[in-house]
Amino acid sequence: LTGAQDGSVRMFEWTRPQQLVCFRQAGNARVTRMYFNSQGNKCGVADGEGFLSIWQVNQTTSNPKPYLSWQCHSKTTSDFAFITSSSLVATSGQSNDNRNVCLWDTLVSSGNSLIHAFTCHDHGATVLQYAPKHQLLISGGRKGCIYIFDIRQRQILYTFQAHESAVKALALDPSEDYFVTGSAE
Repeated sequence: LTGAQDGSVRMFEWTRPQQLVCFRQAGNARVTRMYFNSQGNKCGVADGEGFLSIWQVNQTTSNPKPYLSWQCHSKTTSDFAFITSSSLVATSGQSNDNRNVCLWDTLVSSGNSLIHAFTCHDHGATVLQYAPKHQLLISGGRKGCIYIFDIRQRQILYTFQAHESAVKALALDPSEDYFVTGSAE
């Protein structure tokens, strides 16, 4: 799966030089993040205008429409994570009201899909990592701060200053004992 600054999203197969599917044409907002869900049957694309779009992967058409597309953040959606069976999605980004980390239910109508919004990261959240064993979300922000959220209780557990500049990467070890942050500095 490839995404570009021009907004295009294409899927390829290892043994074929031509694309299998073009999910988005050039001319859309720049792609900020893309993932497959754990089952591999859906892919999601976040973009610079605050949208998250999700497609079924096993499409028979060459230019399929997303089965779900909504604006998660008013400025940008920088990252997202499929939670559990992928009907629950967490997003990070930047919104005018500082609701910069959100939980969404993809099985309800778009008007009711926001489950919870965390007010955090004054200048926006840049990255997001889901820890399934502990049911935690870890987010990094533009000002170097890290927030850890309990998604069952929908509350902020910890916050600390990890870097002086924007957090650009988060990685979680498989046992969920440690996580690592990387910054723009």
